[in-house]
Amino acid sequence: MLNVNLNNPIEIRTIGMQALKEVLGPVGMVRFIQQFDLGYGNYTEEKQKEPDVDLDEIDALLRP
Repeated sequence: MLNVNLNNPIEIRTIGMQALKEVLGPVGMVRFIQQFDLGYGNYTEEKQKEPDVDLDEIDALLRP
């Protein structure tokens, strides 16, 4: 077991991320962390308010 200063949140976070990465791998670590983000807003309601954008419009917005 590592000697971790439990009063130092940065140290706890760093060692916790290292442990997750070692056990789950980078992709598993990210998927695990994503489970704690509940998001916000109402996707369905917001989607209905926004007009659909086609690929040509997106292309035009990205070009200088």
